[in-house]
Amino acid sequence: MNKNKLLQRHRKLACAIPLLVIGLVSDPIKVQANPVQSLGNRVTHTSNLLAQKFPDNGEPRGRRRGGTSRRDGCPELKTPMTALVPGEENNNKSFFASTVAEYPTFWVYVPELPTSRFGEFVLQDEQGNDLYRTSLTLPGKAGTIGISLPSSSQYALKQNLKYHWFFRVYCGNPQNKPDYFFVDAWLQRVALTPQLEQQLKTAKSEEYTVYAANNLWYDAVTNLANLRSSNPNEHVLAEDWTNLFKAVGLEELAQAPIVQRYNPQK
Repeated sequence: MNKNKLLQRHRKLACAIPLLVIGLVSDPIKVQANPVQSLGNRVTHTSNLLAQKFPDNGEPRGRRRGGTSRRDGCPELKTPMTALVPGEENNNKSFFASTVAEYPTFWVYVPELPTSRFGEFVLQDEQGNDLYRTSLTLPGKAGTIGISLPSSSQYALKQNLKYHWFFRVYCGNPQNKPDYFFVDAWLQRVALTPQLEQQLKTAKSEEYTVYAANNLWYDAVTNLANLRSSNPNEHVLAEDWTNLFKAVGLEELAQAPIVQRYNPQK
């Protein structure tokens, strides 16, 4: 990448991040282009917008920071396990975002674990029926992990339906000791409109800026994570990653390395 292209990419994300926050405030379901705001507006108004996100409007709720199923069975963690999703912990709001992907990737920050490395990911429909469940062996160091759905039609998300996902870390052998840390959140797949498809074609390798501008949290994070993996020394991508995390109040986790990607087979 040359210097001019990098500067152009950075300006695009600076404009896209406030649109992601604004869209999550007003309607996380709609997929549409929005007028671009300036970097100055983002710096001035982001904190207020974060305070207004996810009003108590009946959307499904979740847990962004990891708790335990029973206090006595799990050790205290220095840093909580965290689902990397938009939301607001303090007021018991919903953790709900959108994607256009049939097989999205789910992102979680996993702290250093003093005991077990047994993990489990579960995807359910809105009625609580399991659609996908898999056990995971977790890395031995703290960092961010990504969990993708298998690319098989039986696991493909259907448009305009809500899905509930869970990530658990068991504090011992899950067959003998069922205590665990967990996080959970919700998502909905929305249509890839012709307008959005054209924007993505125009963006070429900068798709994450388009996803962010159209309020597609899961797609923005995954696309930018993929670019960072291919360009680990690119400081503009690292700064854009930090900006994306700041937009949803998770800036303290932006520096955590991506330590594992789980891409199960069909």
